[in-house]
Amino acid sequence: MKFQLFNYFKDGATVAPGIMVGDTAYDLQGACSSAANVTLDEILERWEEANLWLGSLAKDISGWPQGYGAHEILLTKLRYAPLLTRPGTIYGAGANYRDHVEAMAKALNMNLCADPKSEGIPPWHFIKASRGSLAAHAQDIDFPANTHMLDWEAELAVFIGKRADKVSVEEALEHVADYSCANDLSARDHLKRPQVDESSPFRFDWIGHKTFNGSCPVGPLLTPAQFVESPENLAIKLWRNGDLQQDSNTSNHLYTIADQIAYISQRIELFPGDIILTGTPAGVGMEKQTFIQRGDVFTVWIEGLGTLENKIV
Repeated sequence: MKFQLFNYFKDGATVAPGIMVGDTAYDLQGACSSAANVTLDEILERWEEANLWLGSLAKDISGWPQGYGAHEILLTKLRYAPLLTRPGTIYGAGANYRDHVEAMAKALNMNLCADPKSEGIPPWHFIKASRGSLAAHAQDIDFPANTHMLDWEAELAVFIGKRADKVSVEEALEHVADYSCANDLSARDHLKRPQVDESSPFRFDWIGHKTFNGSCPVGPLLTPAQFVESPENLAIKLWRNGDLQQDSNTSNHLYTIADQIAYISQRIELFPGDIILTGTPAGVGMEKQTFIQRGDVFTVWIEGLGTLENKIV
């Protein structure tokens, strides 16, 4: 029985975990004695064990929903919280969709390799600050100061549920707990520091470019990996104010999720609660020099995972 997980604000302030079975949401701590006082962060830390009792709970709820009615959360009253309260490291893949690389090369007249993997070039990642960057579904995101080129990037988010140290590509997906939708918001005009000479290695500012409060909305749900037949064949779309901007499929990944996990784990151990943003497809604002305005609403949908929506204010 398929289930999905989420965090929500219980009693208006306290963050508590929930479980979605079908189209019905339940308070996880109330619905299951095994989950009393347990957080989603802790569930990821012992994912293999937790996944078993969560599956059993979902089966029980599906078979006898009236028995869990006292713990149901009305969707009209559900206010989502960030998926983790103590997220690990957020890794972001750069230039990882074939269609995005082709579009950026054309728009910016850049010589970008359209098939770096075949040429032996390894994956490329940056890091976003975790706790301050993470934002929830339906959370308003403050427009960052002194930015005029704020951009959107729909992405598939991968949540690690098992420590991964120097793992192979073949075993990499065994370390994935869940998948979700993400929007890697990017302040393009903060990538380069204008006061610094172009030849200086200190000219680039990836923190300014990728990290500010709420720069990483993710959610609304965590979908366990066993319910995703292939993370390399998922439709992914993004709308800006109802207008479709990105429309692609994860089959356009230049480096698979397994490639990325294996590569990162050769350099540094991955831990439960770490998140990998796996790249964005064509259709970002940078390609056509069109950027986010205050009041814009962004909707990210990924096949089988749900719909993430945020307003920039």
